[in-house]
Amino acid sequence: MIQLKTFNRKELEDFVLSGAYQQYDFLPITKHRALSQIKNPKALDEDTLLILAFFEDRLVAYVGCFPDQLIIDGNMIHYAWLSTLYVNPEFRKKRPAKILLKKVFEEYKGKIAITEFTKEAEALYTIMGVFDDVFPKEGKRYYFRTDAAVIIPEKKPDTKVLKPLFHILDTAANSLISVKNLKTQKPDFHYEILDRIDVESADFIKKNPGMRDAETINTFIDNPWVLEGKAEERYLFSSFAEVFSYFWVKIYDEKDTLIACLLLQLRDGYLKIPYLFSSSDLDKVVRFLSYFIVKNKVKGFTSYQTQLNDAISQSKSFPKIYERNFKREYLFHKDLLRELPKNFNPHYQDGDGDCMMT
Repeated sequence: MIQLKTFNRKELEDFVLSGAYQQYDFLPITKHRALSQIKNPKALDEDTLLILAFFEDRLVAYVGCFPDQLIIDGNMIHYAWLSTLYVNPEFRKKRPAKILLKKVFEEYKGKIAITEFTKEAEALYTIMGVFDDVFPKEGKRYYFRTDAAVIIPEKKPDTKVLKPLFHILDTAANSLISVKNLKTQKPDFHYEILDRIDVESADFIKKNPGMRDAETINTFIDNPWVLEGKAEERYLFSSFAEVFSYFWVKIYDEKDTLIACLLLQLRDGYLKIPYLFSSSDLDKVVRFLSYFIVKNKVKGFTSYQTQLNDAISQSKSFPKIYERNFKREYLFHKDLLRELPKNFNPHYQDGDGDCMMT
């Protein structure tokens, strides 16, 4: 029989600081991911953040929860994102995933949302019949450099023996791209790059509000789920990367008035914009991104910022060599949807949900 163990903030802190989380065949969480969960300003002390499933005292599965809030007409709706769900393949026939999900629904009274899920997980969520696909976001992924030595072997493992050849082709192609990008100039307008949000930016965000305020975003910047370092092989989700950095960018107009703020996340050559706040058109943002991408040798950039993508499509200097359409799906539990007004749109940014942390 499957047995469950839940962890709230205090229990999760004791669990990781004692080192007890390391005793299993696979890790249900890493220390820094746990501490990030604990410091989430949207989490309540009694919220369940992690649930472990055991069979005969052996850990067989786990699920992570990332509490969040929606403020609608002054009323707060407390809910949670599913941030992780893993089942040891040896025990799938015992259906621990369904047992874990039913426990999550119980803990949060059905107020559950999910995004960035795998096709395998989506099949499970569909079978349960309690989720609706809502608020989809159309996005773009732009490519600036070739990365065949990584991409091709990942998709076609049989080609791993050809990696040296792919490296040679990448080097040749990227050398030509670098020559082409020499004409990309440093922006001629005032901008600043910080490591976190400052007071001026916080005031700007208040005038151009989104789902997150400056204090919350700074908490996430200071406590990321991903650290630079060697991957932990016993943990199956995001935890370490060779390069992982946040950049808070401030862009000014000719009168030295702040007109845009954006958070950039750079991970192993791939760029995201979790948050973008702007009071004008995005031409200067696109020009800054063009320079940043070339300077940092960015390989790819994913954006669900619709207005930004429109501005990029109008730019003749954006250094992309290829682009693809992407779609982000959101699954909301029917009980959570019942709490929302008709025609409600959360206007999520790229970093909303637990996406900000990773």
